[in-house]
Amino acid sequence: QVQLVESGGGLVQAGGSLRLSCAASGRIFSINTMGWYRQAPGKQRELVASITGGGSNNYVDGVKGRFTISRDNAKNTVYLQMNSLKPEDTAVYYCNAHGVLTTTVNRMDYWGKGTLVTVSS
Repeated sequence: QVQLVESGGGLVQAGGSLRLSCAASGRIFSINTMGWYRQAPGKQRELVASITGGGSNNYVDGVKGRFTISRDNAKNTVYLQMNSLKPEDTAVYYCNAHGVLTTTVNRMDYWGKGTLVTVSS
């Protein structure tokens, strides 16, 4: 089965930086799109950034210019570099892999368990 494991979350001060990583493991042939979602207390989960296999990026307006998403296809790993963090960035960040093709199952979506990012003011 496919597993997504996030790492890099923690507590930082406003203006600081943090780098999240997510590694997908399993008998994976390919992943179409990988992305990062976040869910703040009392709010709906939202897409923060996504990246296709070809390297096309998409960001939510609030993080443009501060966050950078990247991926290593050979390692099935996606990263999120977060700079100039703000208290409103505080949330549980979830890794998502969309359109994952494995040896036994047609393309499906998978989620990580999440990593908490807390930005203090």
